[in-house]
Amino acid sequence: MVDWSLARQIARFAAGGGAATVLEADFPALVAENEPHLRDYTGLELAEPMPAPEAVDRAEWADINLSSLGKLLEPVSERLSLRLSMAGPFAGPLRAVTGATMAAESGLVIGYMSQRVLGQYEVSLLDVEEPPRLLVVAPNLAKAVRELKTDRESFLGWIVLHELTHVFQFSGVPWLREHLSGLLREYMRTVEVRIEHGAAGGLPSFPEPSRIVEEFREGGLMAIVQTHEQRQLMKRVQATMAVVEGYSEHVMDVLGERVLPAYAGLREAMERRRRSRSYPERILQRLLGMDLKLRQYEEGKAFCDAVVQRAGIDGLNRVWESPETLPTIGELRKPDAWLARVGPAAAAPAA
Repeated sequence: MVDWSLARQIARFAAGGGAATVLEADFPALVAENEPHLRDYTGLELAEPMPAPEAVDRAEWADINLSSLGKLLEPVSERLSLRLSMAGPFAGPLRAVTGATMAAESGLVIGYMSQRVLGQYEVSLLDVEEPPRLLVVAPNLAKAVRELKTDRESFLGWIVLHELTHVFQFSGVPWLREHLSGLLREYMRTVEVRIEHGAAGGLPSFPEPSRIVEEFREGGLMAIVQTHEQRQLMKRVQATMAVVEGYSEHVMDVLGERVLPAYAGLREAMERRRRSRSYPERILQRLLGMDLKLRQYEEGKAFCDAVVQRAGIDGLNRVWESPETLPTIGELRKPDAWLARVGPAAAAPAA
């Protein structure tokens, strides 16, 4: 029902320029150089080969993510189409208008995000057969290096450290991908599409499509939480994604300080970039749910830093033992409570 060709056109328009930007960087070399550092520090092992890094422009990034969004929206779109078919003579026009509206809003969301993303480990949570991709958005990296006035090689290496940590998480923790996939599938099962006739008997009314797409990058969740079941699922997704992002933020800082030639100031520069927005941009970010993403980074990193300070990286790695050892939303703000619940890290086997 959704016109994804229209969504792609709008996303490319919203993404703006940047396609012609040339970024002189040897990303395969950066990946090869930093992979051993990540393995040594995290203790995680890859279950499959590291994907080759791909430098893409904004339009390419938008196309990739619109494809992922389409797969995630498919069950909701099917239910919406079925409900619209009950609108009698209005079914055809309503289906066309709704599909175009969802396409436009999806394209605008993804197009805007394509201007900000620096890198992405694109792993499908709904299709485990689809191979992951390691993406770097060249125009945005070039712009960030220029605007932040940081050491170029150190900044690029630092971003690579962040994305490679995600590779180790999803490849090195056997249950993580399936766990998040299960939460998303369960959530999409609970999303009800209701069509109600107006009090005056006019055209049917239905939920705004933006309520389905506005939280796309927040763990892939697509709809406003309403029921108790949805709120509980949302909390579990948020807590898991906060740990995933916070762990990467922690690792990139620890290893950045150890292996990058000019690490000093990178964290401060990144925080400035994340927070320096015009007033209209801040409003748009709030509407898109991106303020929630920023809180995930902050709360997750604070949790991971605190646990490592108290129990070391082995203590923090207890989050990867099973879904049950992941922190709850409340425990993210109380790392001592989480440590008390899961206990100390298992002792290493005797030599």
